[in-house]
Amino acid sequence: MVNVVVNGIGTIGKRTAEAVKKQDDMTLRAISDVSQNGGLRTVLKEKGALHGTDLYASNEDGKENLESQGFHVEGVLEELIEAGEVDVVIDATPPGIDKANKENLYEPNGVKAIFQGGADPEIAPVAFNADANYEKAEGKDFVKVVSCNTTSLSRTMSAVDEAFGVEDAVANLVRRGGDIPQDGRGPINSTIPVTEVPSHHGPDVQAVMPDLDIKTLAVKVPVTYGHVHMVTANLEEDVSEQEVLDAFDGQPRVRLIEAEDGYDSTGKVHEMMRDLERPRSDMPEAGVWKETVTVEDGTAYWIHMVHQEAIVVPENIDAIRAMFEMEDKQTSIQKTNEALEIE
Repeated sequence: MVNVVVNGIGTIGKRTAEAVKKQDDMTLRAISDVSQNGGLRTVLKEKGALHGTDLYASNEDGKENLESQGFHVEGVLEELIEAGEVDVVIDATPPGIDKANKENLYEPNGVKAIFQGGADPEIAPVAFNADANYEKAEGKDFVKVVSCNTTSLSRTMSAVDEAFGVEDAVANLVRRGGDIPQDGRGPINSTIPVTEVPSHHGPDVQAVMPDLDIKTLAVKVPVTYGHVHMVTANLEEDVSEQEVLDAFDGQPRVRLIEAEDGYDSTGKVHEMMRDLERPRSDMPEAGVWKETVTVEDGTAYWIHMVHQEAIVVPENIDAIRAMFEMEDKQTSIQKTNEALEIE
């Protein structure tokens, strides 16, 4: 069993901690933070998903802060690591803090760590997506799970590239303005273009799939649930729309959504997740609208959506198995999907 600590219990941290608890080959040894922000108090309540989990402070100031807010704190994370009770840390702290944690805490103590999409690209030798490059993380000490948008593009592009080959691609991203609790980002009444072309998402995908020629453009809009990507991919083979659909259907973390069944917007997909009683209405899959999949003269087109709060969670779990060489890619993805009830 691998002993895991999640440091930073915000949007991604609390979800990955809960996901670790559901695995049969790893143990959530503790969680760590510096304040009650991010729902920490809620998840530790009696009916919370992390109730009973040991809480540590990320540093001494955090310990004082948490205790002043009424939390019972077991100690400081460094003490737990130095005691040899931690094999890997999923670091979901803000950019910059994650780098300091690596340099001052993880590296000196020989502890592996997984960082998130906002981290500096140089923080780890591998930018990770389970389907696209699982093997590159095998045995590594540090891995960066790429961002929600990059994860969705890596999944869909790898499905098509592995089946038919992609000569080049362009993805136009419509990004949500903020997560539901990020009220400091709004309200806004504007569409904000990312004026850097390509947006960072293209180079981020190339960090996972270095041979892929992809350009991305992005705008930000005032919604909270989900990004939408409009993708154009020039293929190396002349294929049918059904073959592209089959490639998506065979990707274990891509969900085909049918607008004609009533799921013709991100809001209605959100409602589907609510009706399926998914925890927090989460959708860890990338959702491709079936009707949008089109092929003309060797060029494939599709539109997919990304639930930004949930899509990277299973990747963190698979990254642990890769780093400790616990399972091969297909077995790890299957185990994670079954534990998280990903269809």
